[in-house]
Amino acid sequence: MALIRIERSSPLPVEEVWRRLTHWERHAAHVPLTRITVTTPPPTRLGTVFVARTGLGPVGFDDPMEIVRWEPPAPGGSGRCRLEKRGTVVVGWAEIEVAARDTGSRIVWREDLRVRRLPRLFDGLTVRSGRLMFGRAVTGLLAEA
Repeated sequence: MALIRIERSSPLPVEEVWRRLTHWERHAAHVPLTRITVTTPPPTRLGTVFVARTGLGPVGFDDPMEIVRWEPPAPGGSGRCRLEKRGTVVVGWAEIEVAARDTGSRIVWREDLRVRRLPRLFDGLTVRSGRLMFGRAVTGLLAEA
């Protein structure tokens, strides 16, 4: 598996950072050729399932994910969410942590993923491209109004 770690600081309060980072459908605005559909009824909670569909026209793949840990932050506190990726192409997990800081929030996004049938020789490329893609998504989500 390829371990990816992204850290960011934001002047936003922890509750707003959490809201932005866990609005799953909005992630698609920052990931090329991807749309996201939440398949379970709101609100987001333990057991929520959503699917990221990446592709162009009929050619693509689904990346289904389930929330297996859901700990929203208390005001001024911290929160953590863990997703398990259960697709036929991409497997692994992702964790989003947010913590309040004096001047806003600190974000740590960790992702451990593997692309099925892709040799481990390509893990370095997976890490670099994942860092770029997920980093762009986090930055974009935090910048949204």
